[in-house]
Parts: sequence; C-alpha cells; structure tokens
Amino acid sequence: MSGEMPTPDLILVDGSSYLFRAFHALPDLTTSSGQHTGAIRGVISMVRKLMSDYPTSRIIMVFDAKGKTFRNDLYPEYKAHRPPMPEELREQIEPIHALIRAMGLPLVIIEGVEADDVIGTLARQAAERGLNTLISTGDKDMAQLVNDHVTLMNTMTGEFLDAAAVESKFGVRPDQIVDFLALTGDTADNIPGVTKCGPKTAAKWLAEYGTLDAIMAHADQIKGKIGENLRAALDQLPLSRELTRIRLDVDLPLGLDDLKPDPADAERLKDWFRQLEFKSWLRELENGDASGSSESVTDAGAPEAPPLSTEHYQVILTEEALGALLDALKQAPEWALDTETTSLNSMEARIVGLSFCIEAGHAFYLPLAHDYPGAPDQLDLEPCLAQLRPLLEDPTLRKIGQNLKYDAHVLANHGITLRGIAEDTMLESYVLDAAGSRHDMDSLSLKHLQHKAVSFEDIAGKGKKQLTFNQIDIDTAARYAAEDADVTLRLHQTLRPKLAATPSLEKVYTDIEMPLVPVLLRMERNGACVDAQKLLEQSQQLAERMAELEKQAHELAGEPFNLGSTKQLQHIFYDKLGYEVLKKTPKGQPSTAEPVLQELAEKYELPAVILEHRSLSKLKSTYTDKLPQQINPRTGRIHTSYHQAVTATGRLSSSDPNLQNIPVRTEEGRRIRQAFVAPEGKVLISADYSQIELRIMAHLSGDESLIDAFRHGRDIHSATAAEIFGVPLEAVTSDQRRKAKAINFGLIYGMSAFGLARQINVGRDEAATYMDTYFARYPGVKAYMERIRQQAMEQGYVETLFGRRLYLPDMQSRNRMRQQAAERAAINAPMQGTAADIIKRAMIAVDDWLQSAGTPAMMILQVHDELILEVPEAEAPAVAQHL
Repeated sequence: MSGEMPTPDLILVDGSSYLFRAFHALPDLTTSSGQHTGAIRGVISMVRKLMSDYPTSRIIMVFDAKGKTFRNDLYPEYKAHRPPMPEELREQIEPIHALIRAMGLPLVIIEGVEADDVIGTLARQAAERGLNTLISTGDKDMAQLVNDHVTLMNTMTGEFLDAAAVESKFGVRPDQIVDFLALTGDTADNIPGVTKCGPKTAAKWLAEYGTLDAIMAHADQIKGKIGENLRAALDQLPLSRELTRIRLDVDLPLGLDDLKPDPADAERLKDWFRQLEFKSWLRELENGDASGSSESVTDAGAPEAPPLSTEHYQVILTEEALGALLDALKQAPEWALDTETTSLNSMEARIVGLSFCIEAGHAFYLPLAHDYPGAPDQLDLEPCLAQLRPLLEDPTLRKIGQNLKYDAHVLANHGITLRGIAEDTMLESYVLDAAGSRHDMDSLSLKHLQHKAVSFEDIAGKGKKQLTFNQIDIDTAARYAAEDADVTLRLHQTLRPKLAATPSLEKVYTDIEMPLVPVLLRMERNGACVDAQKLLEQSQQLAERMAELEKQAHELAGEPFNLGSTKQLQHIFYDKLGYEVLKKTPKGQPSTAEPVLQELAEKYELPAVILEHRSLSKLKSTYTDKLPQQINPRTGRIHTSYHQAVTATGRLSSSDPNLQNIPVRTEEGRRIRQAFVAPEGKVLISADYSQIELRIMAHLSGDESLIDAFRHGRDIHSATAAEIFGVPLEAVTSDQRRKAKAINFGLIYGMSAFGLARQINVGRDEAATYMDTYFARYPGVKAYMERIRQQAMEQGYVETLFGRRLYLPDMQSRNRMRQQAAERAAINAPMQGTAADIIKRAMIAVDDWLQSAGTPAMMILQVHDELILEVPEAEAPAVAQHL
C-alpha cells in the first residue's frame, strides 16, 4: 500500500522518531546568536505538513521521556551502546515541545515507558472505539501495531503500511513482528537476537512454524550453523521478545477524550519564530495565518469555510422548480457548475445530471438520465438543456468549476458551447503551489475546507461491480453532486483571495492559465488525423526488428531467455556472464534498471541489445499498436487530453495518448510522428521556438557572450564549441558541436561532471575541464547559477519571468541527494517554466488570431515548444507568414 489511505480519525505522531530524523536530515542551521535550529525546523515542518494533509484528523504528538524505562529494568544493557544525545540536538527539544503546544496540539510524555508504548496504548483505545488510526513514524518496530484500524506512515518516504504491506515488506504478518524482531535482534537498541539470523531466515522460520515459541520447540530440527546459533540463543529469546513488544496497557493520566487540540497561540508562535529566526513562518503569522502554517486551512485573506451541510441541497424534479432555478441563475453574477456523466472520456461522456451552487451551502441537483428500477420521473434531458443553453452560453454569467474544461467538453457533446468560463479551482490551487499538493477536488476539500468530500467510490462501489452514475439512486446522487458544486464554490472563495494576495501569481492565473482553458478545449475537440495503415506497417517492422534483437541476445547470452524477465536477466548478467554489480535493488538484488544497462552497454554488447529491444517494445505497445485503437469512431481522429495542473514547472502534459513523449531523436520515433497527417486538401504547419531555453538562459544570466551569439544569429552549439575547444567557428567539427550541445543543455540543467562525462563519453577529468572552460567563457551563466541557488535557499522558491513559482523545500534538506536535486530544479525551473509560459501565451495569441480571422485553419497539437496547425493548402502561406 502506498501513496494514499482513507482519512484517519486519529494520527499518533512518534515525535522522537521525527526528532532524530530531522536532526540527521537537515543542515546544522543556527540563528545569528548561534542557537541550533535544524531539528526544530525539520520537526515543525513535518508537523505542519501533516496538519495540512490531514486537516480533519485529530493529531497527538508523543515523545520519549528522559531517563530509564521498564526495559532497562528487564535488561540493564538495553540501548547501552547508544552514544549520548549530541548537545546541539538536546538544546532543541524544549523549543520543539513549546512550539507544538503553541500550535495547539496535545503533547504526551510518560515517565518510565517509551513513546512506542504510549502510542500503542492510545492506538488500542482508539481501535476499541472503532476509530481509524494513522501512526506517523520511521520506526519499523511499530509494524506490530498494524491491524484493521491501524496503519503506519513513514513521513520521510510517504510509505503507508497496512497489514498486507507489512507482510510484503517484512515477509511476516503484523502479529508476527514481535517474534520476528526477537529473532533478528536490534543492534541499535542492543537487543540480542539469534546470531546470523537475518530478516529472510526469521521470516522463513515464522512461515514454517508460526510463532517464536513453536520455533524454539522445534529448534533441534533446524540444521547447520544457524540451527546451532538458534539453540545457543534459546535462553535469551523470551527476554528479546519482551524487549521488542510494545505495551498496549500503559496507565495514562489522560485519555483520548482529554487529548484534544486547542486553538493555536499566535502570539506565542510569533515570539518563538522571532527568536528562532524563522522569517517566512513569522511573515505568514503577521499576515494573519493563526497557525503559522502556509498550508493551513485558513490562510491570510481567505474566509474560513463554514462546516458543510446537505440541509439546503435541493433536487429539481418539476418544471416549477426548474423555472425557479433558472431565474436564480440568471440573477446571480457567478455560480459553480458540475456535470455528472456516463464516462470519464470527455469526448464520449453524456450528461446524467447537472449541479449548481450560487451561495455556499445552497446547491441544486438536476437529474436528467438516471435509469434504475423504481427511479422517479425526471425532466426530459433535451428540453431542459434547451432551457439551460442561453445561460450556459452567456459569456456575462461567470461560471466556476473544478476542471471546467471537462464539463465544457460534456456540454459540447450535447451541442452547447460553454461560455463565461471564469474561475477554475484546480488551476487556482495549481498556480498557488504546483508541487505542494494534489489538485483534485477531494484533496483540496480536505486541505482547505477541513471537509472529507463524498467520493465516487463511496456511492458507486469499486471494481467490476461499480455502478455507473445513471444507476445510482437520485437521493444519493444528489448529495454527491450538489456537494461537488458546493465544495467548488467554497474552494473558490478560499483560494481566490490567496492568489490576489500575490499579484505575480494572480497574473499567471488570469493572463495565462484561465485564458488557455478554451484554447485547449478547442484543440482537444479538433483532434489530429493519423494514418492507421502506416502505423500498422510500422508495428510489423518493429516486431521483426525485435525478433532479430531477441535472437541476437540469445546468441550473446549462450542460451534462450525472456528479455523481459528481471530474474532471468540477473542470472544471465551476473551469475553466468559475471558482469560487475553497479547497483542493487532495495531488496539487495543486482539491478537491471535502465541506467544500469546504459552504463553496462558502454562495455558489453548484450545490455545494448536489451536496451534497443526495450525501446522498440515501448514504441510498439505505446504508439504503433495503440494509436490506431484510439481513433474516435465518430470523428475519425485522435483526441488527446491536455493537462494544465500536473507538472511542477508549468509545462503541459497529455494523455490518451501521451503525445509529449514520442521520441524525436530516433528514426523509429520520427516515423511515428510522420503518421500524423493532414486530410486531403490540407497541410500541417509546425511552428517551433528555436533553442528557447538557451535563449532564456542568455536573458536571465545577462551573459554577454551568449547574448552576442544569439544576436548575431550564430549556431549556439557551434559558438560554444568554438569557445570551449579554442578553434575558429568555421573549424568546429560535428563531434565538437555534439559535445558542445550536450554541455549547453547539461549545464543549464545542473548536470555534474560525472553526468556530463557519461553523456559525451569522455573521462570525468576531461568533462570537468570542459565545464571549467565553459564557465570561464560564459561567466554570466555561472554567476546566475550561484545567484539562483542562493535565492532559492533564502526564499524557498524560484520564479519564471512571468511570476510562476516553484517552491523548493528540499533546498534545506540535510540529505545531500535531495538538496542537489532541489538545486538542479532551482536552476532549471525558471528556464523550463518561462518556456512553458511563453508557449502558452503563444497558443492564446494564435488562437485569438484564428478566431478573429475566421480562418478554417486550426491548432491541433502542442508538443513541448512546438505548435502544429492543420491548414487548408491554399491558406498555408498566409498562416505561416502570420506565425
């Protein structure tokens, strides 16, 4: 289980686990007076994130007490080998406790037991009440607490563990974890186990015998040295089990009913944030955020949402009620709209019902096509839509939605052109923080309204037995659909003021993202023609080439094997052919992942053959086989879906099919693109920005040499090659230009000398020399990189030229790999994001011209920095000239 779980009633936080993980994960930050703050910032950041992700769950923080516990009485050597707590960590504990209390969260510390035991006891009490509990910890011992009511979450990795996931991870059930830990022992806690008994052996024994007692009873039957070790450990195993067992019966001075949150103490938080020099958090508080959390539900300027109630949700079943609704919609300057449909495929979906919300808490559901035994009479669909059409097509009536592009598609399927697309809560959230959270309505409702919205699965079920919306009874459907419209309006009322508080973000939303919605809608409905026969021929050719490669691989391996089998590849590579193990999987197996194959392919032929086979297989399954099946039978064209709220940098993505990922560097990939054709009498025009990201780098860095090269129309890669290799521009070879191109793009994406060496197939020292020469010739680029890193470190985000932001919390990470990734993103995002903004602005401008000119030319595709138009042949010169 990973990624998500149902919203828990209770979250128990292992504060001591947070403490040590934050201390080791973050840099040793200090204030100007020398006070250590790294662990404080890390712990409070994790708690704030938890409060943001689970706004409706009760959170209780539990920390270890000072001094010995009952385990030391059982075994004086318990944790005896642990070094004393570093003084720089010890001094941060009290501020952490004080901050947590000021945030209003209950904090529990019980003498004589560990945080684990307190958490175990509270989890048991919660389970007895039927409450679902999430335990947030990095401690594997807690897996023994998992049951139908208790799930673990590792905050650092985002991993969730229910009973099935515990068994998958450890090889034993949660109820066997205590015995498992007794057998393996724990060097960190100095708990003796069976010598040389690792997790696999312990899991194997427990699978065979069931319990530690049964293993001990059958110890004589276990052969070899490990059996001897087991028999030697028999006397101490019961003690090890007691040491690893988490108590569920701690005598707590406070029960669950007493451990409730209090309002945040804003003034106390301000005092602490000033003392600790947490400037951004202090700024948030001073701007009115009482919790001190940028992720909190009631940020500055956003009205606090009242609790949701279905009391004022109305079902429209009569002409009289419909008339009253139409009058209300005509008089309201704006309203939220949502469609309920037969399909998620926007080109095929038909309306089952519509919901509207004019005022928070007052919503309407208009059922039109529910069809189940006993369904009440509903108003006829087409006459109702005819009455709604003038309102839906009125551009002066502002419509608010969550992913309104989908609803506009659905209405278009019924001949209605939705106008007045004014606000979209998905895009409001995305512009505020693209990478900070998910942007679907259920997630946003939890985060910003403290409300768990009814999910589709709640009313329709799951899997093969899941009902379609028209099969759901109208009362149930109405609560779900009306709530969607209600939540959408409330989200807009919450998120829009946040955008207004940051003018640069508001401008990205109003000038780029919202105007792009109708543009993408038109492009998706336009679709593109593909030559299905050409694709089928390519599939056959790919299959033939793959068969040749498979035969070649078998010959190189000296035996037949399944090229797609990881296990068989491991055997061939490492057991039979003796390749060096470059990397291992999380389970300790030698890796056959693509980066490993690429490195091995530099020395051996077989990995290169496998890589080519994988590449062709992916092309075949993803494109040449699948694209013909995705031709819409009604239009005879392929209709991709463009997504605005997915990538962190602002780039569009696409799906069904994904047209952004067709490779252009290989002959096979280019041939797939050639299957996109124009109908008879028309041609395709491609308009592409030339080296847009390098041009943006020249602008951002102000580097004179880069700017001069572009200003004089030089080939930038040849110009760079001339600078780096010290040769005249006209003497640059194709190989030098190729290397310079890799350097140009690699360095603006923060590539290391090691990465560059692999990219251009030279030694690391040679690559480092190229990098030094590059930065010497283009000093402005290096200065920009240093400047943007420092800026990202200080303010926590970077911006595009148009004000789009990417927040980078990992700039403060003590994990070097995560920090380096954040640094690369800091350098890359302003360029990629600015390029994305430029192409989006171009799409809006081109669409405006096409609409105003009344030309039958139309935009059909956007792929990275390229726009593709389908144009009548006679008009092609004029359109190309305009572009």
